[in-house]
Amino acid sequence: MSSTQWISFLEGPSTNLVRQHSDRLAWLEQVEGPIVGLPSEYPDGYEVPEHRHSRSQLLHALTGVVLVKTRYGSWMVPPDHAMWIPAGIAHTVNMLGRVSMRSLYVDPEAIDGLPSGLRVVGVSALMRSLIIEAVALPDEKPSARNTLLLTLMLHEIPTMPERPLGLPFPADARIAALCRRFVASPSPHATIHEWAEAVGMSRRTFTRVFHRQTGLSLSTWRQQALLFAALPRLADGEPVTRVALDLGYDSVPAFTTMFKRMLGTSPRAYLRGKGEAV
Repeated sequence: MSSTQWISFLEGPSTNLVRQHSDRLAWLEQVEGPIVGLPSEYPDGYEVPEHRHSRSQLLHALTGVVLVKTRYGSWMVPPDHAMWIPAGIAHTVNMLGRVSMRSLYVDPEAIDGLPSGLRVVGVSALMRSLIIEAVALPDEKPSARNTLLLTLMLHEIPTMPERPLGLPFPADARIAALCRRFVASPSPHATIHEWAEAVGMSRRTFTRVFHRQTGLSLSTWRQQALLFAALPRLADGEPVTRVALDLGYDSVPAFTTMFKRMLGTSPRAYLRGKGEAV
């Protein structure tokens, strides 16, 4: 790992972000070493245009919420999480709020056990500290300490727990259209029968097709879509009550129950990275 480099491309309001991104992609294709990292600052609403790179990316937002879109679906990256994007997959990145981003770019052959598919993962306190520490490394040949730090990060990546924040879309155009409408106007009261009837399928056929094309049951998919709708608003500081009622839940406890079932903790505790109840 002696050739590892760590270079900072800090982006500010006065910087041409499109040019910066182009320069960054060119640099990534030339730099050596199994793992490199880049810190970035993005304004609310900014979109990184579709691109791909020969290294896998671990995209971590220190602040703000990020939405990653690919032909395979969409993934949301809230605070205390990261998105694993395998090498070669075209993707766009949308900023929901001001985003302070730290990305690791990893050689796909750097270590055994790296994830093979797109996924959102939880970021432990250890990994977050490692990323922050690594970004501060000087741009020079790594010391023994820095090499150990980067090696530890490589070994931590395969252990990062997957989180249910992906939203794959089915290949069937009729069902995909229903999914897009649901994302635009989510509700916990939609039923499988209604969706099956809308595309002219039996309930059994619809259930089988949907699971085969997305890897999820419709119930799980809908709950994840509701999380997609809720998390940016919660991260923006909106009250849980308002978000729950706007999404069609009859009560805050019903919304909290869904949230806990999907993410293992309450809405407020989740965004604080803690485990206590609301």
